[in-house]
Amino acid sequence: MSEEALRSTPVAAPEAAPDATPAQSAVIVQILSTVLFTFLAYMTIGIPLAVLPGYVHLDLGYSSFIAGLSISVQYLSTFITRAQAGRMVDTVGPKKTVMRGMLACVASGVFLVLAAWSSELPWLSLSMILVSRFCLGIGESLAGTGSIIWGIGRIGATHTARMISWNGIATYGALAIGAPLGVALQHVAGFSSIGFIALALPLIGYLIARRRPAVPVVRGERLAFRLVLNRVLPYGIGLALGTVGFGAIATFITLYYASHNWSNAAFSLTLFGGFFIGSRLLFANSINRFGGFKVAIASFAVEAVGLSILWLAGSAEVAMVGAALAGFGFALVFPSLGVEAVGLVPAPNRGAALGAYSVFLDLALGITGPLAGLIVGQFGYEEVFLFAAIGALCAVALTLSLYRRAQITEKTT
Repeated sequence: MSEEALRSTPVAAPEAAPDATPAQSAVIVQILSTVLFTFLAYMTIGIPLAVLPGYVHLDLGYSSFIAGLSISVQYLSTFITRAQAGRMVDTVGPKKTVMRGMLACVASGVFLVLAAWSSELPWLSLSMILVSRFCLGIGESLAGTGSIIWGIGRIGATHTARMISWNGIATYGALAIGAPLGVALQHVAGFSSIGFIALALPLIGYLIARRRPAVPVVRGERLAFRLVLNRVLPYGIGLALGTVGFGAIATFITLYYASHNWSNAAFSLTLFGGFFIGSRLLFANSINRFGGFKVAIASFAVEAVGLSILWLAGSAEVAMVGAALAGFGFALVFPSLGVEAVGLVPAPNRGAALGAYSVFLDLALGITGPLAGLIVGQFGYEEVFLFAAIGALCAVALTLSLYRRAQITEKTT
């Protein structure tokens, strides 16, 4: 199914009528005011992202495997809670879900401050970091899923692809800004300053969310989560294969640069995020024009090229080109396959479908850190990006198969 399928199933009754569709300028305002919460949540994620692996590995003295694990705990936590987040959106509404997500992010900041204060006891500091990352994973799950459905509820299902795209812009824009900001904060004010900022930003988000209007909860039959999961399964596998590249870059780019004595590792994350945003801004309507499958195939291919450049890079500048291309390619993976996946379920189950689909992103990120750490231990940092490039190429093959199956189904109905 495609974006057209989404147009036929409105999110809620108030958005169903054609005369209720907001004007384009109003749509943008509504989208921006909603993805603000995603931006604040991912700023909380992005600020420690370029700092934590080095802090755990170099300052606390743990292995590269443990450094990768300290990042991946967040994604494992998100994976565990994503299904519940989707159901929470469908039952209590996206506003309450977002508010709870903001509070979980606040708790993450508190534990990060405690980790900084207990640095003289490495085991305790690491424990606080792991708890912080677990809370952050819950916050990401609730805020990310809730923001998208909240936005769709305010602007109508016709703009689903646009809402998902702008939510991603907020996500990776926050990561692009947050990574170098975190490095600067640590340099100027120490590791504890990162925790205080990570505490303050989601607290601001919570206070803003309290004042925003809610949207009606869509009533109707709720499918069992396993049925929803079965419908989105192949799309989620494609998403997971493409997400490995982002996980490898986010977790190990700083240590990869350090192993070559290169500088400006955080800037590679900025380039990844910047080109991600540029791709979403330039090609956001391509999903409507060409369909989700075609856009996903092209996106995976570009991502694979970028990751291959990272694998073969002989200098910091070449590695930056690879990171930029990987971000450019990865940008439209989530919305292109997501539009196809979410369109497979009735409107009352859209939150559950989005949660089930997103589970595969979380699963990929959760597995990538420790697995890439093992690859680093055996072969070196370069091979991590080769491993990720192979994953993106496998995603091309899978998406081609899904596209052909959809064409056959369309012809027979």
